[in-house]
Formats: sequence, structure tokens, C-alpha cells
Amino acid sequence: MIGLEKNKLLTISESSSELSLKGFLNIMNIIKKTALTFFLASSLGVISTSAFAEESTNISETIAHVEQALADVNKSDFSAAVLHLKAARSSSELITSNEAIVKQANANVIQAQILSKSGDVQKSAEELNKALVLYKTL
Repeated sequence: MIGLEKNKLLTISESSSELSLKGFLNIMNIIKKTALTFFLASSLGVISTSAFAEESTNISETIAHVEQALADVNKSDFSAAVLHLKAARSSSELITSNEAIVKQANANVIQAQILSKSGDVQKSAEELNKALVLYKTL
């Protein structure tokens, strides 16, 4: 009789240790899933922040080229202006925000480029000012 009770107690203690092991494994799985979710969320935040910073850099670079082209056009230095206008057009291709505004600003830059090649300082400067206003709204 005492042997049966020992076996029952041994079985009960074995099953309770199995239950505590299963509970421990469940808790560990929850911790792993939580850590993975946190890691994914934080990495997505870093990616979106860097994408925003890159977009801002492209806009600033484009604005700087257009401003320098405007200064060159006002000095009637059309060869330097054309170089800055080409650089502005290539850097504006990397801008992904508000495509309609970027498209209109690029059209103004192209028009200014055409006008500067023909030597029209006033109209070229007007087109560059329009482009600057549009790029600065981004």
C-alpha cells in the first residue's frame, strides 16, 4: 500500500514538473515572439527615418542647384547655369514626394534651361524662381 502511494506521489510530482516545464516553454515562446515583434517594429522605424532623411537631402540638393543656377543666370554665366540645371534635374529625379509638384518644377527647370541657352536672362530667372517656389513647398 505504501509502495502504491509512493508511485502515485512520484507520478504526481513527475507530471507537475512536466507541467511547469511546459509552462516555462510557453513563457519563453511568448518572450521570443515579443522580442521579435519589437525588433521588427524598431527596424521599420529606422528604415522610414532614413528614407525621410534621404528624401530631404534630395530636395535640399535640388534647391541648392536651382539657386546656384539662378545666381549664374543673373550674372549671365550661362554655361555654369546649364551645369547646375542639369544637376538639379538629375537630383530631382530622386524626389518621390508629391509627383505633380516635382513634375511642374522640372518643367520650369527645363524651360529655364532652354531660355538660358538662348541668352534670355529675365525669362530664365522667372522660370527658376517658379521652380524654387515649387521645390520649397515639398
